[in-house]
Amino acid sequence: MSGSGSNWKLTRCPCGAHSSQAAHDEALSVAAVEHATEQALLKAIFPKTIERRLFLQAIGATTAAAALNHVFPVKAAAQALGEAGAPEKANLKVGFIPITCATPIIMGAPMGFYEKQKLNVEVVKTAGWAIIRDKTINGEYDAAQMLAPMPLQISMGLGATKTPFVTPAIENVNGQAICLANKHKDNRDPKNWKGFKFAIPYDFSNHNYLLRYYLAEHGIDPDTDVQLRLVPPPEMVANLRADNIDGFLAPDNIVQRAVYDGVGFIHLLSKEIWDGHPCCSFSLSRKMMADTPNTAAALLRAIMQATSYAQRPENRKEIAVAIAPANYLNQPVTVVEQVLTGTYADGLGGVKKDPARIAFDPFPYESYAIWTLTQMKRWGQIKGDVDFQAIARDVYLATDAEKAMKEAGIAAPSSTAKTFSVMGKPFDPSKPDEYLASFAIKRS
Repeated sequence: MSGSGSNWKLTRCPCGAHSSQAAHDEALSVAAVEHATEQALLKAIFPKTIERRLFLQAIGATTAAAALNHVFPVKAAAQALGEAGAPEKANLKVGFIPITCATPIIMGAPMGFYEKQKLNVEVVKTAGWAIIRDKTINGEYDAAQMLAPMPLQISMGLGATKTPFVTPAIENVNGQAICLANKHKDNRDPKNWKGFKFAIPYDFSNHNYLLRYYLAEHGIDPDTDVQLRLVPPPEMVANLRADNIDGFLAPDNIVQRAVYDGVGFIHLLSKEIWDGHPCCSFSLSRKMMADTPNTAAALLRAIMQATSYAQRPENRKEIAVAIAPANYLNQPVTVVEQVLTGTYADGLGGVKKDPARIAFDPFPYESYAIWTLTQMKRWGQIKGDVDFQAIARDVYLATDAEKAMKEAGIAAPSSTAKTFSVMGKPFDPSKPDEYLASFAIKRS
């Protein structure tokens, strides 16, 4: 494998019979459709299972397939079936922020995952989350990387034009950290952080909610004891260097860049607050799904396949090279590798190893949405009663995700909900009101 930037392509084939991974996958896809077509014909000719079994035992599967092809154009039928779901729109724009959370979306372009789905996708590097939001709402972007809470925010009309949005896939879990300026190396107790100025990327973000949660659990009111400032992720390191902020909770490539530049250190990884938390999502409007369903399905297949590839540790260094260039993350490969491989300098003189520092599990659990909604309500972003489960089901498309995961050969969970703990406090998605009532520091 060689190459970088926009010329990057998958060139390995596991069976050795094809010139590229894309060609290998295409052959498997065609074979699968042909096999399904043959099975459908057999069922039509021999409706009873015992009849089909006796027929196959008598002449063999290979002879049966040849016989079917002799009397019926199986390959032509399979090709027609494959083309029935052709994308209505092939030229697409997908927005992203230059952070490692966007890995599956970014790598889909240079590594050929969109092309394999007959899509010509331009992944567009974007300066901030509000721009991502507005360009996707007004249709300039066909889909986008969004912070996991953003589709909930937009669908509810909170601080944005109310527009039905959905999340059929989570982009990443974990992959964030609290970074502090070097001057605070001897001030690691959060109880002493009154007066600190922290940067967060967006109000409706799990960066905001996790930082607030962490501070509140240590007795710090995030609205009165510290300042939380909105700063685009690419500008956070410069603000830390200029002493405009004391720290931030941000994506790991931003945190690791602060360590690389010698201006900050890693206080703790976000997985130490909530191991397995969602961060970013692949999101699009319901209108886009309704108007171009085949295109939306093809995009989701590409994302799922890229996510599956990204989750395998042996692929992480290769991916780091593909997404590091200026048109994507604009980071030294070393910085991106440290995030994706989980072997990293902590800025305190140590090198740590945590393969789960960032993970790529695409299933959009409704539990994630319900927890996020509890925090929106906790901090006064949502007023009045909330039907947590209904909103979660409407926005986080678990059924669509399950189908796409199976098509990509990824095991899907059996349930759309699960329990988990945040800083040791269990969360039961069936009891969100009880969870909310348990907090001492809150606005609602």
